Amino acid sequence: MLKDLPNYITTTFYLTTLATFVFFYIAIKKSAYGNKANIISLGLIIWLVIQLILSTNLVYVKTIGNIPPLFPILGFLPMIILIIILFNNNVVKHFIDSLPLAHLTFLSTIRIPVEIVLWWLFLYNALPEMATFEGRNLDIIAGITAPFIAYFGYVKGKLNNKILLVWNILGLLLLINIVVIALFSFPTAFQQLNFDQPNIAMLYFPFFWLPSFIVPIVLFSHFVSIRQLLGK
Repeated sequence: MLKDLPNYITTTFYLTTLATFVFFYIAIKKSAYGNKANIISLGLIIWLVIQLILSTNLVYVKTIGNIPPLFPILGFLPMIILIIILFNNNVVKHFIDSLPLAHLTFLSTIRIPVEIVLWWLFLYNALPEMATFEGRNLDIIAGITAPFIAYFGYVKGKLNNKILLVWNILGLLLLINIVVIALFSFPTAFQQLNFDQPNIAMLYFPFFWLPSFIVPIVLFSHFVSIRQLLGK
């Protein structure tokens, strides 16, 4: 864990991770496979525990100089591969197409506290300014607009599919933008950005839950939404 950080930063991040888990759990419960919600949640909890063990034992910090470093291989690549597999499985596609888009869209509100935590980490020299809303990270826009899109788009039905599709594509691009900034700001042999203040926070617990859990969940929610909206 990073030293000298105020408790409110880690507490806010713990609550944000919990909120992500709860929102996603509710979305699964509302799907055609709601009876599988506990099993899926157990798998996510096991994944979170694995990341807790690896990051608290400084595995990612100690191997940052490896080529390639271990944090992408063990941290978030498995989740990306899992998403690809899910979208190419005919049985799972029925589950994907039954997920409620209102709930998945509202899930993006967790991007607001995420961005606040990133800003705090920048203030404590654990993250580059470029990775915050004061720099080139505008992902907070998706978080602020998410509840309005969820309510007026899906609850009230006042936004057409094109608007909803555009919002999801833009939200996806905003997410990809910060992921790229974060990746190339890690202090590795492949670092291309922010040499004066590299991205070190994401190598430590609990903040490694951001790239290994929160980002993949938000990414999955956008992919599901885009797939369903294109189908309509």
